[in-house]
Amino acid sequence: MTAHAPVLGESEKPRLYILDTNVLMHDPAALFRFQEHNILLPMVVLEELDQHKKGVTEQARNVRQVSRYLDEMLHDGDDLDAGLPLPYAQGRLYFQTIAHSQVLPADLPGGKADNEILAVTLELQKRHPEWQIILVSKDINLRIKGRTLGVRVEDYHSDRALEDADLLYTGLEVLGADFWQSHSRDLDAWQESGRSFYKISGPATRHWHPNQFITLSPEGAGEEFAAIVRNIHPDHCIIERVTDYRSERHAVWGIQARNREQNFALNLLMDPDIDFVTLLGHAGTGKTLLTLAAALHQILDERRYAEAVITRATVPVGDEIGFLPGTEEEKMLPWMGALEDNLEILARGSDEGGSWGRGATQDLVSKRIRVKSMSFMRGRTFLEKFVIIDEAQNLTPKEMKTLITRAGPGTKIVCLGNIAQIDTPYLTETTSGLTYVVDRFKNWGHSGHITLRRGERSRLADFANEAL
Repeated sequence: MTAHAPVLGESEKPRLYILDTNVLMHDPAALFRFQEHNILLPMVVLEELDQHKKGVTEQARNVRQVSRYLDEMLHDGDDLDAGLPLPYAQGRLYFQTIAHSQVLPADLPGGKADNEILAVTLELQKRHPEWQIILVSKDINLRIKGRTLGVRVEDYHSDRALEDADLLYTGLEVLGADFWQSHSRDLDAWQESGRSFYKISGPATRHWHPNQFITLSPEGAGEEFAAIVRNIHPDHCIIERVTDYRSERHAVWGIQARNREQNFALNLLMDPDIDFVTLLGHAGTGKTLLTLAAALHQILDERRYAEAVITRATVPVGDEIGFLPGTEEEKMLPWMGALEDNLEILARGSDEGGSWGRGATQDLVSKRIRVKSMSFMRGRTFLEKFVIIDEAQNLTPKEMKTLITRAGPGTKIVCLGNIAQIDTPYLTETTSGLTYVVDRFKNWGHSGHITLRRGERSRLADFANEAL
């Protein structure tokens, strides 16, 4: 009786991942992130990498890094059919060494890179039924086409900061009504330099983060207790009551907080011990206005910082802006409409001087605000600057790291953005650099985050956000 080899189920078959070009352009280290599984690079992917290697964009730098990785792994005399061992992983790297013969459907003509990758995948499925062939791409349309042809396709997941954007840290926890009853046994309260502190022990404190805001009642439910977590110890936490920037006597450069989250944002922006702040929120929540008001107050009134430096991700990120006339700042002005709008609002605080007073204020403010392009940030160090990164949701984690590491002594960095409005190709809510830093900085004692929920622009804008 002849013995037959067992038929393996899909989950038991060895996997071979075929990588699309955009995966490597997004994360050069993707070559080493598939653990014990094998990887194959089609020839068309190598061609596309060669086409994108020139330039100063982040994607071009990533392509050059991929080329360096491949060059380090390739040696004379290597048997490419047997694959190359992958450093930092247990799998092997294969290259397409023979032409495929797979015929694509008539409506998917050859010659297009995406279709060539699909053709290679279909050919491998036909030749190697003992393998589980998986195409990995960040291109949604390619994944859709692959599924219609019976190809197993996946997004690239290793660059995700979170599995679900709904799990993103908000910087605020609303405690239950029974909080004081369950945590008052070892409560200690005192005042220091006009500030109120509390020492609290109990189960709720185990999940708190440094500079997280806590409140005991929903907004608008009468007198509310709001505090910020200052110190976390194994058996207790120290919290401090927040400053109420909703009152006129605590107005910042003439601006008062209009809701609870704006109040918390100003507490972070005005705190000299917090070096890194992230503010999330949709259009009209006041991110830019609050940040500019805090910056001007600390630059001109408290003289804590020398000047404000404002930059933002131009779309697409990193492209040259040389086609616009003028200096670096003049070239960036078309991208800085929000800055001009908010400065106009802040200048209205000089009404007692009439039009001359407003003009003088605008002239004074403009001399302390510098607009810079991200294209020229490498190698810089910011000393005693208030740095504002607008539209930060369009940055990759690597680009975000490049900007934040520019901070020198006495510098504060504030990142503003809305992860629901990402314009950069292949970035999502879970892979955005803004999501990445919110998650990575939440346990650091000199950073703070708050998500702004309520729009304060106008009743028209609020209704449009809800109805459209």
